[in-house]
Amino acid sequence: MTRILVTGGTGGLGAPAVRALNARGHEVDVLSRSARASGSGRASGRGSGGSTLVFGDMSTGEGVADALRDIHTVVHLATSRSTKDSAQTRRLVAAAQAAGVSHIVFMSIVGIERIGYSYYRDKLACEVLVEESGIPFTILRATQFHDFLAGFFRLQRRLPALFSLNIPIQPIAVEEVAKRVAEVSESAPAGRVADIGGPEVKPMREFAAEWQIARGTRKPIWMLHIPGGTVRAFKAGHHTTKMPGYGSGTFAQYAEANP
Repeated sequence: MTRILVTGGTGGLGAPAVRALNARGHEVDVLSRSARASGSGRASGRGSGGSTLVFGDMSTGEGVADALRDIHTVVHLATSRSTKDSAQTRRLVAAAQAAGVSHIVFMSIVGIERIGYSYYRDKLACEVLVEESGIPFTILRATQFHDFLAGFFRLQRRLPALFSLNIPIQPIAVEEVAKRVAEVSESAPAGRVADIGGPEVKPMREFAAEWQIARGTRKPIWMLHIPGGTVRAFKAGHHTTKMPGYGSGTFAQYAEANP
């Protein structure tokens, strides 16, 4: 049994990843800023699937060293969805080096080295920090989750039309990503492993139509034409993997199950 610390363990990917690790028999601590720390830095709360909440704030570094005591593997899933991730990763890596951590698993995004989006550039900087840490590592990249695409459509629920971008999308079920995270976390460090994506690569407009079918709506779908190099990179499909994809769950199935 491996003792594992998961950052972002209460999030959309983190919670199912923690459950998957628990199901495989691993002892899992979940780093949490809101956990009530005891004098030793351990927390009294319980997390998903029987995991233990431990206090640690990667924004300041407070509590992180204590949380890493006796940890074999760090699974770094936390993200601010902004350019703050690299600063937090730098603090985490430094603390992991001092603690003698044996393996860092980092969750990343397909195509970030070819798409000039600020969040992606910061995520790439995180990868470099992990690679250059001197700690054996595994980096796993995935395409966008189903819920990310659905969130784009949900934001438009009060609009008279449904807007779409003229780009391909390859959404993947978060549960399938969590399963893969658990697999690489209990395996030997492997460097950059194969990217994973969903079972379909289709224009976003087609996913918008599936979203409407699941909801019984008939709003017109209007295309947004946005200039710039970032959108051109998305149009070129740099954020997708080659088919067949790793995942099997489709966006239509997700939309039907998540009204």
